[in-house]
Amino acid sequence: MSEADPTERVRIAAADRGLAVEIRERPPARGLPEAAALMGLAPSGIVKTLVVKRSDDTFLFALVPGDRAISWPKLRALVGVNRLQLPDASRALEATGYERGTIVPIGSTTAWPVYADERIVGQRIAMGAGAHGFSLFVDADALISAYDAKVGDISTDAPAG
Repeated sequence: MSEADPTERVRIAAADRGLAVEIRERPPARGLPEAAALMGLAPSGIVKTLVVKRSDDTFLFALVPGDRAISWPKLRALVGVNRLQLPDASRALEATGYERGTIVPIGSTTAWPVYADERIVGQRIAMGAGAHGFSLFVDADALISAYDAKVGDISTDAPAG
């Protein structure tokens, strides 16, 4: 496995957990609605994986539907902490081994805890695949189970515009 192909790291990590994934090359899109249409999904079916820093310098993954935004108060309550923040791009890469826009819990260089928004339950979702220009398709319930994710209401309506 070469670092030139992070999607291979994703495939191996998924197989190690018995998780069936499909990784597809995808064309560039000008925004969420176009990306969703290209993949044959509703915008909510594209799930953002956010790496979030805790005050003790550990991290977690938050999985949020693409048409929604993370709700910091709700996520803090579910995690049981008073402070969370998004790290800068270099810290996110250091914490996961993936660049922003490609981050996925599968194959992360550290197995951080996963928190999933309840709206993805029961869905087939698309998410980052470890490399730009690729998307990963997976059954959300299987992903939640494979990573023992905590599920809750951690999102809010995305701001307009």
